[in-house]
Amino acid sequence: MSLIHQYKNNGYNILLDIHSGCVHVVDDVVYEAVTLMDEGCEAQETAARLTGKYPKEDVETAIEECLTLKEEQMLFTEDIYQEAVRDFKGRQSVVKALCLHVAHDCNLACRYCFAEEGEYKGSRELMSLEVGKKALDFLISHSGARKNLEVDFFGGEPLLNWEVVKELVRYGRSQETLHNKRFRFTLTTNGVLLNDEVMEFVNREMANVVLSIDGRKEVHDAMRPFSRGAGSYDLILPKFQKLADARGQENYYVRGTFTRYNLDFAKDVLHLADLGFRQISVEPVVASPEEDYAIRPEDVSRICEEYDFLAKEMIKREKEGRGFQFFHFMIDLTGGPCVYKRLSGCGSGTEYLAVTPTGELYPCHQFVGEEGFSMGNVFDGLTGEEIRREFADCNVYTRDACRDCFARFYCSGGCSANAYKLSGNIKGTYTVGCELMRKRVECAIMIKAALAQ
Repeated sequence: MSLIHQYKNNGYNILLDIHSGCVHVVDDVVYEAVTLMDEGCEAQETAARLTGKYPKEDVETAIEECLTLKEEQMLFTEDIYQEAVRDFKGRQSVVKALCLHVAHDCNLACRYCFAEEGEYKGSRELMSLEVGKKALDFLISHSGARKNLEVDFFGGEPLLNWEVVKELVRYGRSQETLHNKRFRFTLTTNGVLLNDEVMEFVNREMANVVLSIDGRKEVHDAMRPFSRGAGSYDLILPKFQKLADARGQENYYVRGTFTRYNLDFAKDVLHLADLGFRQISVEPVVASPEEDYAIRPEDVSRICEEYDFLAKEMIKREKEGRGFQFFHFMIDLTGGPCVYKRLSGCGSGTEYLAVTPTGELYPCHQFVGEEGFSMGNVFDGLTGEEIRREFADCNVYTRDACRDCFARFYCSGGCSANAYKLSGNIKGTYTVGCELMRKRVECAIMIKAALAQ
């Protein structure tokens, strides 16, 4: 198994030491020396094969540098996480985050919506205040000694149930001192019902806000219309700009989805940046291959080219003083998340659960309504212990496709819901998603290298 991932991007020779996370930007001599050494060549053989192609002194210096980095565990590092899996599997996890489906209803008819216009394979309904309070009580009682708890108001469209959202925030705040907890509330909205009163409350109480917009007007309106076909772009855009500015261009995301109909999605990202947004996420749609808008394997190379183009443009803009954050290019090379996060990702089904309007519990928002994934309810507690154990066992060592993937400690095995939808198994593989993730990691590292020059 290779210990190093090597690639060239935007004129840089980049080495990623997979298990330590160390990144090295090197010249051609070191790049080729590492290639040979990673294949098993000893120093003497490596020198013999490179001498003649490069000056002898340069080859000797390159090999010496590689051996020094190896001694310092910054190159050719052996797997330092494998043993942690034993502790990981036996860990006692607590619930620390809930996705509250306060509205299984929506005022838009987005074509790619996995929630089927908010219904989640059920009926249109709103969460009552009683169910919402029970959900917060459940989170408090199942969070152990953890102080910081997260609650995302989700839908459908949560602003359809705005009064309940406000009351639940107030109730949560009233419980913080009593139980030595601190709630971090977030809201995901399509913006149709945003107004000054909502914005004032959100900016005071919500730690983060996700604003759904797909980019260019023609792209957004084609995929996110009202039920009668009219587009929503012109209505929501000024509201989103006002909200983002009011938050000082921090602690929010404009979040879009690109499909097969806009594989030139970098234009949508840059469109949003040109509108003044500084926190941007535009993500590939995950859909059944039968859908006309679904991304297909033959689209991957085109999408990778777009990521390359976007990465170069982001470097240019950052150097010009007009940079922005792109969620999928955000990467921490100084330490990253804790080992458990690196191994397992979001914690769906164990640390993170979704709550339906009637109080039913599911592993995450994308499993809501899926037969066989109900895990109990907020009134009676968790009953799906077998499901919980199955999700707890999800990590980069129990997914066959992850074991030899250089990006495994950055994607942490990927999304279980996407794996289930595309392969029928939560430990399966969404191949297209894996290929795109690897490309995003490469671009993110290259951006760091370029901006460090």
